[in-house]
Amino acid sequence: MEIKVIENGERKLKMELVGESHTFLNLITEYAWLAKASQASYMIKHPYLSQPLLSVMSPHPKKTLSDAAQIIIDRAEEFGKAFDRALKK
Repeated sequence: MEIKVIENGERKLKMELVGESHTFLNLITEYAWLAKASQASYMIKHPYLSQPLLSVMSPHPKKTLSDAAQIIIDRAEEFGKAFDRALKK
């Protein structure tokens, strides 16, 4: 994944996520909200001609995104364990 930082402010972080789609952007914005973002959204101006832009606002946007990523990792690991248990039945 290639990330290009567009804006790196004290309370706002805006990035271009090259090659990503609605699937990943929906996931990361959903968990940014759970990580206490005051605003988390994305925009894709044109599905074939532009890259998605992710915007996160919070008192500490870098920490908010890091926390969101950790929540996703934890949930994925939880799913993996539950999946393995289900297959063993």
